Amino acid sequence: MTSRFPRIFSEIALGPHRLRNRVVFGAHTANMSENGLPGDQHIAYYVERALGGAAMIVVEPMPVHPATVLTRGNFRTCDDTVISAFRKLTDAVKQHGAVVLQQLYHVGSHGDSDLSYHAHWSPSGGPSYHDSDGSHAMTEGEIEETIEAFVSAALRCQAAGFDGVEVWAAYGGLVDQFWTPFYNKREDRWGGALANRMRFSREILSRIRRRCNPDFIVGLTVSDEPGCPTALTRDELAEIVARLDEDGLIDYVTCGSGGYFDYGSLMPTFLYPERLGAELSARLKAVVNHALVVAESHIRTPENAEITLGEGAADLVSIVRGQIADPHLVNKAAAGAPEDIRGCLSCNQMCWGRRSRDYWISCLINPSVGREAEWGGDRLRPAERSKSVLVVGGGPAGLEAARVAAERGHKVVLAEAADRLGGAFRLAGEQPRRAQILDLFRWYEVQFEKLSVEVRLNTYMEGADVAALGAEAVILATGSLPLETGFQKALPDRPNLPGLQEGNVFSAESVMAREARPGSRVVLLDETGGWKGCGTAWKLAEQGHQVLFVTPDALVGKELQRTSADVPLRRTLKKLGVEFFTETSVDSWQGDSAVLISHLTGTTQTVVADSLVVASTNTAANWLARELADLGIPFIEVGDGVAPRQAPFAFYEGRVAGMNL
Repeated sequence: MTSRFPRIFSEIALGPHRLRNRVVFGAHTANMSENGLPGDQHIAYYVERALGGAAMIVVEPMPVHPATVLTRGNFRTCDDTVISAFRKLTDAVKQHGAVVLQQLYHVGSHGDSDLSYHAHWSPSGGPSYHDSDGSHAMTEGEIEETIEAFVSAALRCQAAGFDGVEVWAAYGGLVDQFWTPFYNKREDRWGGALANRMRFSREILSRIRRRCNPDFIVGLTVSDEPGCPTALTRDELAEIVARLDEDGLIDYVTCGSGGYFDYGSLMPTFLYPERLGAELSARLKAVVNHALVVAESHIRTPENAEITLGEGAADLVSIVRGQIADPHLVNKAAAGAPEDIRGCLSCNQMCWGRRSRDYWISCLINPSVGREAEWGGDRLRPAERSKSVLVVGGGPAGLEAARVAAERGHKVVLAEAADRLGGAFRLAGEQPRRAQILDLFRWYEVQFEKLSVEVRLNTYMEGADVAALGAEAVILATGSLPLETGFQKALPDRPNLPGLQEGNVFSAESVMAREARPGSRVVLLDETGGWKGCGTAWKLAEQGHQVLFVTPDALVGKELQRTSADVPLRRTLKKLGVEFFTETSVDSWQGDSAVLISHLTGTTQTVVADSLVVASTNTAANWLARELADLGIPFIEVGDGVAPRQAPFAFYEGRVAGMNL
């Protein structure tokens, strides 16, 4: 059953434990605490991944001190009331065969004053790269207080039933700051020579070793930022880890990527190569004699994991977003059915993106994430009675509604007007480096074949067609269409863009669908701040068009900031020669030029262009809903046909519709 992934499914010892496979569900902030404690939502989230086969789970980081509270969903610091609450979590996770640890963290200078109401503590002062505040240079007494805070947190973890802790020394956090001369300019015994700069971490790790029971696992997590002149090099990290390993202070080390200087690679999107953490893990594996090495960062799939293990680059692999998207990834791979794994899109939209807005995390393609307690996990209960179901529309909402309904035992017909599934979301998959979206549609096709969903392509449905089919339940997922008026939200008193009648004006959708042929010099008006405009600009520039990118926002890719994709995107566009016009709208279109208006000065300028491409909020394609209402045919309407929105909400409504049949 596991012959395709023999390395993943070989057992390995970690401390007194025998891990059932080599896959870790690594630490990340789910932001689900309730009044600072793990509740049913948080527990069910982790239980689902243990049930899905993960060998080891490292639970969301615990801030060890009030100076390091970073999100509204952080747990209570320095408070024994967390022990009984976490005992419920550890008992539940262990019941399904996973070893469970908790990460302990302190962000040092990179705090968030809005949440902590506490000065940021750091080795030598200096600015925060998380907010705009400065930090407080720690006194010797405060260093001792913080070391003891780490140890006390570890003792609480032990009392709560955790099998160990992982000390966070990655991404420019406090432990890393003590190691790094850029942050640590101290002249006492905590700074200067490497042995002094390591004293803080050594004291934390050795005291946890000494005061917790001998079987308690102690891990460490590190990351690197190649090319950053102020970050530790891989060789410097290797020397630090080798010293800690030689002294028996760590049982394993997890290797991530990025930090506050290279923020985009901290949680890498599809803009980055896969297996990003494998180079660092290979470097550290070459210097340790006792500790296991865990490769983390953009290892999305069992194939990624098997390659990493096969290269000898790591002993374990941490697949985080892959197991968010499909909590049963490990079991599906073990069963020899990797084609059934719902693959992560590396988009960061609802995991990192929701977390960056201080909500609990979810997933664009898997709306059960964060709702496991409410929905009974990422599993579907059989329907009480099988019904005939018609789903009209093969975009995200329709695909998910059809899949869920069929998996619950209903007989489903999916009618799609186009010759392929995917709707407008397929066009996003045609943008550079976004083929993971196309992989998702292939996954749906595999599921439909297994579930006997009847897919009818090139099938445009009208009210009479729906009536003739006579389905017991009708779900409308008819999507949306581009607005043809050129309306700009930043110019609300103008319902239409002057000059549209001059021609050479196209929607971003028509460009990506290859229905339009823009000229060599293109003005791209982006009203959305997301991938619709940005990805289309990238595609056009990659094809050799000169692109003039116009946005009313203060920066290109405003909505992508939450996913940490905006900086590498802008870098890419600039390398392709795209010219940016920010805080600007199109005053009028002349057919061969555009008059641009600045929102800062009110002045205008004319730019020569062959074509105008518009990326804006769509309008609902809901005429079939109106027709069925007139005919008295009951239906459920989901997705953009209700209101044009981003893809996660379409997948969510499709899932709910299928679950409620």
